[in-house]
Amino acid sequence: MVFRKVDPKYSRLLLATAKKVMQFAMQYKGAYSDSLGSAMCPFYCSYSGYKDELLWGAAWLWRATNDASYLNFLQTLGANDATDIFSWDNKLAGARVLLARRTLVDNDKRFESFKQQAEDFMCRIIPNSPSSSTSYTQGGLMFKLAESNLQYVTSITFLLTTYAKYMSASKYTFNCGNVRVSSSTLRNLAKQQVDYILGENPLKMSYMVGFEANFPKRIHHRGSSIPSKASHPQAFGCDNGFQSFFYTSNPNPNTLIGAIVGGLNQNDGFPDDRRDYSHSEPATYINAAIVGPLAYLAGSYSS
Repeated sequence: MVFRKVDPKYSRLLLATAKKVMQFAMQYKGAYSDSLGSAMCPFYCSYSGYKDELLWGAAWLWRATNDASYLNFLQTLGANDATDIFSWDNKLAGARVLLARRTLVDNDKRFESFKQQAEDFMCRIIPNSPSSSTSYTQGGLMFKLAESNLQYVTSITFLLTTYAKYMSASKYTFNCGNVRVSSSTLRNLAKQQVDYILGENPLKMSYMVGFEANFPKRIHHRGSSIPSKASHPQAFGCDNGFQSFFYTSNPNPNTLIGAIVGGLNQNDGFPDDRRDYSHSEPATYINAAIVGPLAYLAGSYSS
């Protein structure tokens, strides 16, 4: 979809490949970690099962093709579990927000149930909602899980800004019990989360490496913690360097500009210790999710 106008040939290749992958997934249902076992677990097991991936894939292919077979498939999946999280493992909320667009923007009532599920998700996130199941630190950050919490913050914030955009386009509001929710409600909450990550927090620390003066200096990242070849031309073996570079309290010699680490604990604290991977490790599933909110907020406030 992204390349459809600028590179139609590449776009067609991507779409054709996506269809083949989806056909395989529809024919051979199951979680990838059931086959890969110890190669994926315990860190990247499919704890949420496989229906969320099928819903996610079918939703995007329906959006890209308008092929009714994908709509028929996703309507019979039975992926109806309530959720208050969005992550690389559990994609239910993302698929529901995407499908809700059909009702909010295109006024297609066939997707009303997905809109209701998307709003149920939002009501589980908003702090003053009677059905909220999301904790917030004293400093105002969503706190979902102790390990790599910012992956959930950036992913959920992405959905907040996406749904806010749909609501704004249709001038739509909804209620969480007696709490009225507008596009501004979601946008303000999203901005609060992004601002926290970028430094408006009790520690006055930016959790994006290289942004502002105070940021994590000892991130859990091999390329960042081992000196460059220019300053240390000797080669390192795969198991070398731990004592000299991993366990040292010195700052990383290479600044991984733009990387967002796993983040703080429930008390707004951050140890800045590369051995503590659950808080100091950056990951693509943290960074990728914040691109949308940053673009949305930049566009909103520049206009």
